Amino acid sequence: MPWIILAACLLLFIIVPISIHNGFVRRRNAIKNAGGAIDAVLKQRFDLLPNLVETVKRYAAHEAEVFSSVTALRGGKQSYDELSAQEKQQFDLGFGVGLRNFYAVAERYPELRASDNFMHLQRTLNELEEQLSAARRTYNAAVTDYNDSIQVFPASIIAGMGHFQPEKVLETPEEERQAPNLKSLFGDN
Repeated sequence: MPWIILAACLLLFIIVPISIHNGFVRRRNAIKNAGGAIDAVLKQRFDLLPNLVETVKRYAAHEAEVFSSVTALRGGKQSYDELSAQEKQQFDLGFGVGLRNFYAVAERYPELRASDNFMHLQRTLNELEEQLSAARRTYNAAVTDYNDSIQVFPASIIAGMGHFQPEKVLETPEEERQAPNLKSLFGDN
């Protein structure tokens, strides 16, 4: 009979906390993995910018403002890995504006839209944006799962002892929450 009590205590005070702790570690690693997926898509997008600029340059050479703004998004960096975390975030935010300008140029130049290179590039951009959106959803789901797991009782006690801190979900900046003003994109007032 005492060995049953000893086994129950061993289970309760050693095995359960270890299992809960390992669950936190797995969830935290899932967040890192999801963040890496976002970085991978952002890197693809970053590397695609020179092709975007070159394609548009060939058809609309006098649209220098669009080209300079798209090129400026890279911040003079030749590689995505050269960017700091803050520069990556700024690149991500600025890319949306550049992409809208890019499509506005395409609307003004029907011959650009008809180009096979442009159409392929446009499909690639759309695919990248969809992948980025999916990666962000995966990241936020991993963060929510992790945060839930460290905040529920009795796991919260073990999370506190293990110094597991809540993570932040990715949020959409205020300017991206508003519907785009198509009139301003096409030069109408």
